[in-house]
Amino acid sequence: MKSGICYLVGAGPGDIGLVTLKAKECIENADVLVYDALIADEFLRWVKPECELIYVGKRADNHALAQHDTNDLLVENALAGKVVVRLKGGDPTMFGRGGEEAGRLADAGVRFEIVPGIPSAIAGPAYAGIPVTHRDHCSQLTVFTGHEDPTKGESRLDYGQLAKTGGTKVFLMGVKRLRVICDELLKHGAAADMPVALVRWATTGKQKTIVGTLSSIAQIAESQNFKAPAVAIIGNVVKEREKLNWFEGRPLHGKKSGGHSYSFTGK
Repeated sequence: MKSGICYLVGAGPGDIGLVTLKAKECIENADVLVYDALIADEFLRWVKPECELIYVGKRADNHALAQHDTNDLLVENALAGKVVVRLKGGDPTMFGRGGEEAGRLADAGVRFEIVPGIPSAIAGPAYAGIPVTHRDHCSQLTVFTGHEDPTKGESRLDYGQLAKTGGTKVFLMGVKRLRVICDELLKHGAAADMPVALVRWATTGKQKTIVGTLSSIAQIAESQNFKAPAVAIIGNVVKEREKLNWFEGRPLHGKKSGGHSYSFTGK
């Protein structure tokens, strides 16, 4: 057998214009494309006609394939001499389990490369008019996940430390546990009036943002039936949104063309 290779590729936060040139090149040359949920249809149109498409997406409790089976799938196809692309939303190593997949490939002696992508933890706030750092507010950023491994039993998140940590805090995959997360931070001393924003379907034409405080955002989200996927931003940088909200105010934001939401106005 000839030796194949696996590329662990980040597709970025949703807007197809934010994908890297290296990622596009990998997709175009793939023999096998193994892709996640939240991957835009446009990415799948870049593949060559003979490319095999394999969906392994995970949404909440609905997993198309268990992680260990996905790992084995990558190894099996690469060892068969194929160019395998593992396409993941955002960045493959930021809460995307790309490190686990890379470890499995390394253990099997398979060549691999990691192609970083723009994470929603940065892009989501930016598209909502919220810079994650700002000289008037902070120079520190903390990113954590709101969705931990349910088999661990106890949370590994140190809410006491998170509550004391200054600067901006961003968490991903946490809408379902929003009230729990906010209550834990408040219980450990975080300010009840700390601004919080939630950005849903960030960087796409379906983007929607709600704003509140640490004590009110859970109620606001529940009253508006605000669902995943969303990124949450905690900190005084949220105050900048009132002035810097450049994306959602565009004339065509949320309109549809050819079945796809868009928000591009051009010149």
